[in-house]
Amino acid sequence: MTNLTNNEFTVALNNYFQTIGTLCQQIVELAGAVIKTAGSVIEPIIKTAGSVIEPITKTATGLVGNASTTVTQVYQGSTASVTPKK
Repeated sequence: MTNLTNNEFTVALNNYFQTIGTLCQQIVELAGAVIKTAGSVIEPIIKTAGSVIEPITKTATGLVGNASTTVTQVYQGSTASVTPKK
């Protein structure tokens, strides 16, 4: 009975952190799209501002996406270590 409870808890915890990771990645993508759109609106007005914003956006999006993936993997690893072996 205890193993079933631990397995259910591990699955639920794993699903929770996968959902959090996916949500973080989607928020980052949305923020990147907003910044890119703002850059494309501003670009005709201030050409250099648009060309500076896009590389920064890509780098920031990549960093935050990688960080959220790493956090998700760490939690998956910790839940896997808690899961009892059969």
